[in-house]
Amino acid sequence: MSVDPLSPTPLYVQVADLISKDIEEGKLQPKRPIPSENQLRQEYGIARGTARLAVALLRERGLVVTIPHRGTYVAWEDTE
Repeated sequence: MSVDPLSPTPLYVQVADLISKDIEEGKLQPKRPIPSENQLRQEYGIARGTARLAVALLRERGLVVTIPHRGTYVAWEDTE
């Protein structure tokens, strides 16, 4: 998986779309952490700000939840 810096689609959207796909395909499970900003930077060759925007977009889409001082996790529905 890679991003295309020449694409008209912003890099952060491309990264968010790739992570969304991993969630949909079950590669990233509910209540499990997504890669950290540093991991995203290394994996996709992006800047920290780009990684932050990608995670923010995933939050807006309702796909992830960020817990302060703990990390960002794939969203889940409490059925309890």
